[in-house]
Amino acid sequence: MGKKIAVLQGDGIGPEIVPQAIRVLRAANEKFGLDLEFKDALFGGCAYDATGNPLPLETLELCKSADAVLMGAVGGPKWDKVQPATLRPEAGGILPIRKHLGLFANLRPARLYPALIGASTLRPELLAGGLDILVVRELTGGIYFGVKERTDGGNRAVDTCAYTVEEIDRIARVGFNAARRRSKRLCSVDKANVMETSRLWREVVTRIGPEYPDVVLSHMLADNCAMQLVRNPRQFDVIVTDNLFGDMLSDEASMLTGSLGMLPSASLGSGALGLYEPIHGSAPDIAGKGVANPLAAILSAAMLLRYSLQREDAANAIEIAVEQTLAAGWRTADIASQGEKTIGTAEMGGRVVEAFLSGR
Repeated sequence: MGKKIAVLQGDGIGPEIVPQAIRVLRAANEKFGLDLEFKDALFGGCAYDATGNPLPLETLELCKSADAVLMGAVGGPKWDKVQPATLRPEAGGILPIRKHLGLFANLRPARLYPALIGASTLRPELLAGGLDILVVRELTGGIYFGVKERTDGGNRAVDTCAYTVEEIDRIARVGFNAARRRSKRLCSVDKANVMETSRLWREVVTRIGPEYPDVVLSHMLADNCAMQLVRNPRQFDVIVTDNLFGDMLSDEASMLTGSLGMLPSASLGSGALGLYEPIHGSAPDIAGKGVANPLAAILSAAMLLRYSLQREDAANAIEIAVEQTLAAGWRTADIASQGEKTIGTAEMGGRVVEAFLSGR
């Protein structure tokens, strides 16, 4: 029986980068006999324009019936003033689809490829030996999903941050298990010095720690973590943190690798279904120009194979192809050093496919 992949190209550069990820998945389908089936659906601003809803019911039903979801970026200035705000692509699309699909764990790997050390904003000596950080972000709780209101005639705004023991427990275990598969170091990030939710967070993570005696657990305040990521990033292996801090820290970590255009993500729940997307935005300023970096979308497709389809072999082959493509000197504009020749979105996708098919 075939594996159904729901494809949500989204807005901005989404319709340019997602097809390149599909090209690579089709090559994997051919090489590894994956029996993949792709189904497109509207999502985000384009869905709002067509239906008045950024997450139409038919799109949600397709995603629920799929084995995995591959998504591009959504949103842009065109929809920033949509009212009510709950119908904007981010608030009415991204947040609800995560909630409806039960996707509570967001995995955001930040890996610096050797060929891109020059593209990082950090000094080369801080990156000697490479960089490979995994941020595990809680995805369906916290301040993004809390009560939001305006009071005092609109002069006072309130966003409520709330977490339960169950929500913290399940994301902490994702972090511990991820650390077990890597270098067995887990840093839990919070603001326990000032926030009650963070104090609960630290209590729960600390309680779980002894169940993973092979993992070294540490705690760090979020502001210090932000500083340490640019001061000494190699001290980190796996970071587990809440929704708000995870959003910010993973974006910061991404810049250590040279570009947001290099970072994939996986949003997972308790089952095999996952949603896979690059962490960058829709980049409306370059949409339609054919210059966007498709590598984050391609690497998201590799994560799809690894986590939802349990095809580590195919996932590894894609990641090796990306590394070989970069090592060969191919660059899109966002990761090119001064004087390096750049190629466009479609050609970069083609180069990865070529490297993938020629690999063993």
